[in-house]
Amino acid sequence: MASIQQTPQGPVLVLKESALQQKGKDAQKNNIAAAKLVADLVKTSLGPRGLDKMLVDPIGDVTITNDGATILKEIDVQHPAAKMIVEISKTMDNEVGDGTTSSVIFAGALLEKAEQLLSKDVHSSVIVEGYQAAAEKALQLLSDIAKTISPDDRVSLLKIAQTSMQSKLVSEDSETLSKIVVDAILKVAIKKAEKYTVDLDNIKVEKKSGASILDTALIKGIVLDKEIVHSGMPTKIERAKIALINAALEIEKTEMSAEIRISDPTQMQMFLEEENRMLKTMVEKIHEAGANVLICQKGIDDIAQHYLAKHGILAVRRVKESDMTKLAKATGGRVTTNIDDLTEKDLGYAELVHQKKVESDKWVFVEGCRNPQSVTLLIRGGSQRVVDEVDRSIHDALMVVKDVIEKPSIVGGGGAPEAFLASNLKEWADSFDGREQLAITKYAEALEVIPLTIAENAGMDPIDTMTNLRAKQSQGLKWTGIDARKGKIADMYAQDIVEPVVVKEQIIKSATETACMILRIDDVIAISGGSHGGPMPPHM
Repeated sequence: MASIQQTPQGPVLVLKESALQQKGKDAQKNNIAAAKLVADLVKTSLGPRGLDKMLVDPIGDVTITNDGATILKEIDVQHPAAKMIVEISKTMDNEVGDGTTSSVIFAGALLEKAEQLLSKDVHSSVIVEGYQAAAEKALQLLSDIAKTISPDDRVSLLKIAQTSMQSKLVSEDSETLSKIVVDAILKVAIKKAEKYTVDLDNIKVEKKSGASILDTALIKGIVLDKEIVHSGMPTKIERAKIALINAALEIEKTEMSAEIRISDPTQMQMFLEEENRMLKTMVEKIHEAGANVLICQKGIDDIAQHYLAKHGILAVRRVKESDMTKLAKATGGRVTTNIDDLTEKDLGYAELVHQKKVESDKWVFVEGCRNPQSVTLLIRGGSQRVVDEVDRSIHDALMVVKDVIEKPSIVGGGGAPEAFLASNLKEWADSFDGREQLAITKYAEALEVIPLTIAENAGMDPIDTMTNLRAKQSQGLKWTGIDARKGKIADMYAQDIVEPVVVKEQIIKSATETACMILRIDDVIAISGGSHGGPMPPHM
């Protein structure tokens, strides 16, 4: 329905005839309902007993996952308010890597609680103010209870990685995989003064189905999904001196069209021999620099391959630029753009470069680099679906370990911090007079949705569990949370279930901001497409 205003001069049409408008309570209800539906969609995936979703795209490709961000990215959400909720999971995934499902469930719970207040005629601005005050207090309480650890405390980092994997498909193998993840991060972490920084681009992830998850390995170097270019070359070189070249070992064609007139057959022979000699000179330069391995970003001519093989140089061609950068960091070499400039100083070093069969493909492994600033994780698994899910789980684990190294502060998991914040916020709400108090209380109730959902997904009785949890929290046992594996309430710290504070902070910030934004909307105007012209509205 278009927006029409009656005036003494007749009706005034402001919007297009085709425009749809929802006002006031209807708009709010509709937005809240959409947001709640998105939260319900991922609710059953939370916690160690959370279930997976099978997503089938239009082509028929199947994705099986319980990663909130992946689920919401794969499904094509249409409703504008639902899209805002999906944005939270994307932000969480990019910023901190974990907590995607929790943030969406919490945002849905905040809106559900706000709906109860809206039905009692509490103004949405009051709810927003209450929520913002509660979020600020929650962040303050969170930093009060957080435990600071040493950034290179390997034991704590292993606990963090394992907790992240507990709710994933790989939970059974989390012990092995978390060691690999922590090793990889510590290899590429850079220390400046007392602080560490980690660039995850320095960890290359290659995945190949076949073998089992336990065959996933950390290679102190780089794996190239390419094979050696010539069958006459060695397939294994120890104490490799590696030339990294970003230039083609080919005779370049001229930019403009040119023709060479040959009047004598011997000139033809000379022309071919000259090409041959130029390629031979290129290879000689590489050999003279002392290289026994050549990694080239561009092509290598067949004749050049022949000469490289004669010199016993192992060569790989058309390697991605990103891999060249990683190789330079791992081997300590320098990427050279001009072969004439190549010297021994530019060569990288690796203990071993060899070609290895991975399933049906031949890949080149550059291993045993000195202090590699770049490493490779080779992920294996029974099938492609499993490998993809292991990849997602390892990404989350890498991100949380990175979070802790960069901000070494942790809290218990299993819904314990949320339960602690909820009980403290309820007490704090009593110091407010007016309707803001109601909003803060509802915010506290929304926080309890996290431990409640973990308990429900573990098949525990929600009422008994929550009353028991609240009682323990009120006794001052702040690390009491839900041990979903054993189906009981327990001290999360004693169970080694810990999470980065950064993740918890991001959940509170993202969910609160999005919920407040949706609550401020009281009018939804949808303008459908069509011609820009159209008839002149009357009385404009």
